[in-house]
Amino acid sequence: MRAVVQRVVRSCVTVEGRTVGEIGPGLVVLLGVGYGDASSDAFYLAEKVANLRIFEDERGKMNLSVLDIAGCVLAISQFTLFGDCRKGRRPGFSDAAAPEEAKELYDEFVKELEKPGLKVATGCFGEHMVVEIINEGPVTLLVDSKRVF
Repeated sequence: MRAVVQRVVRSCVTVEGRTVGEIGPGLVVLLGVGYGDASSDAFYLAEKVANLRIFEDERGKMNLSVLDIAGCVLAISQFTLFGDCRKGRRPGFSDAAAPEEAKELYDEFVKELEKPGLKVATGCFGEHMVVEIINEGPVTLLVDSKRVF
């Protein structure tokens, strides 16, 4: 699994003009599920995201997690994180999980984030979404459950 994690002031996601998920201060997680990913990947990423110390403490140092600040998470499925652009001009998506598998692991990821008490909003899996992100910092990190980066 791969995630783009962004520290945000606020964010929302709409489908067909209707807001389906919205958060205030916290994190936006764009989540891609890869071929061969398992529950252990969802657990690893959820634990990593919930505990990333990327919020500033009273001294201005990034020492606090989204849990520490009682922030929220907006989790958006994004299979394009497994797009391979090395050849040609059209990305290939053969490394992305099949939609049924991806949905199951995406749901597991969300449930794991909720376990420690995080408020988690989501988009609509498999739908065309418009995501508004007000990035703070900006702080944007890449996390991969296989630890390739």
